[in-house]
Amino acid sequence: MAESTRLVDLVQADVDGFLDAREPLLTSIAPDLAPFVDYSRDLLRGGKRFRALFCYWGWQASSGLAPTSSPGDMTDDDGRTDPDIRAVVKAASALEIFHAAALVHDDIMDNSDTRRGLPAAHKRFQALHADGGWTGSDATFGNSAALLLGDLLLSWSDELFDEAIRMLPSPAQALGPRLEFNRMRTEVTAGQYLDILDESSWQNHPESALLDRAHRVIVYKSAKYSIEAPLAIGAALAGATPAQLDALREFGLPLGIAYQLRDDLLGVFGDPAVTGKPAGDDLREGKRTVLIALARQEMEPNARTLLDELLGDVELTEEQVGMLQASIIGSGAVDSVEKIIDHNVTRAVSALDDAPISESARAQLRHLADAVTRRSA
Repeated sequence: MAESTRLVDLVQADVDGFLDAREPLLTSIAPDLAPFVDYSRDLLRGGKRFRALFCYWGWQASSGLAPTSSPGDMTDDDGRTDPDIRAVVKAASALEIFHAAALVHDDIMDNSDTRRGLPAAHKRFQALHADGGWTGSDATFGNSAALLLGDLLLSWSDELFDEAIRMLPSPAQALGPRLEFNRMRTEVTAGQYLDILDESSWQNHPESALLDRAHRVIVYKSAKYSIEAPLAIGAALAGATPAQLDALREFGLPLGIAYQLRDDLLGVFGDPAVTGKPAGDDLREGKRTVLIALARQEMEPNARTLLDELLGDVELTEEQVGMLQASIIGSGAVDSVEKIIDHNVTRAVSALDDAPISESARAQLRHLADAVTRRSA
C-alpha cells in the first residue's frame, strides 16, 4: 500500500512538472491560452490513478524493483538507482494525461455537465464565452474549445510517453512499450465509436444481439484501456517475457470487464456526493450498457417500452430517474451484473496463481482487483 501511495505521489509530481514546463510555451503565444493549462491541472489533480498503478505493477511484476520510502530516490532492494523506474513513472504519467484527454472527449460526446465534482471542460469553456458576452453560440464554442483541449492532451501524453521510452537502455527495448501504447489508443477510439454507435443504432439490431454488442463496447472502450493495456505497457517497459505478458493479460481483461460493470452500476445508482456526477447520469446519456441489455431481457413489455422511451432523455426528472432505477432493480439485472462482476474477478485473480511474476506484484494486483471492483466512485 505504501509503495502504491508513493507511486501516486510521484506521478502527480511528474504531471505537475510536465504542465509547468508546457505553460510558458502556451502563454508566450497568447495569454488567452491560460485556460488550457488551468483546466488540465484541475482535471489531472487527484483521481484514483488506477491506470498509473496498473502500469507500475505490470512493470514491477517483471522487474521486481521498487521505490524506497523516500519518493525522491527510487532504488532496487540493494539500494541501486535504476533508470527504468524513472521511465515507468513517466509512462504512468503519460497514461494519466491520455485518460484526461479521453475524459474531455467523452464528456463532449455524452453532453455531461460535470466531471469529478467540477463542470466538464466544455461547460467551462461555454461559461467563459457566456461570461465574456462574446458573439455566436456559447455551446458551440465550448464544444470546439474542449475538443482542442482533448487533442492537446493527447499530444502531450505522447510527448511524455516518448520521454519515458527514451530513458530505456536501448532503442530496441522501446519498441514493445510503444506498440502497446499505440494499440491502446486505437482500441479505445474504436470502443468510443462503438459506444455512440450503439446508442443511436440499437433499434436496427435484433434483441438477441444487444447484450453481445454492449459487452463488445465494455471490452474495447474500457476493459483493455483501463487495466489490460496499462499492465502490458508496464510489463513491456521491463522487458517482460511472452509468458509474463500473457499472464498479465489473462488477469487484466476480465478485471477490466468487472471494473466497467461496476462503473455502469455507479452510472445509474451512484451517490452524486461520491461520484461527482448527477444521479442516474447514464440514464440521461442513453448508455446502452450490459446492465440495460440485461434489464430489457427480463422486463415486462410495458416496462421495456417505457425504458426505451425515457433512456437518453437529458431532461429526466429525479422522479423519472427513481422510477427507472426501481424498474431496473425489479428486473433482476443488478443482481445479474453483480454475479458477472464476481465471476470476472474470480477469473482474474485465479490467473495470478501460477503467473510467472514477482510475489510483491502478485499481492498488489490482488489488492487492486478488490479496489477497482468494490469502489463507490
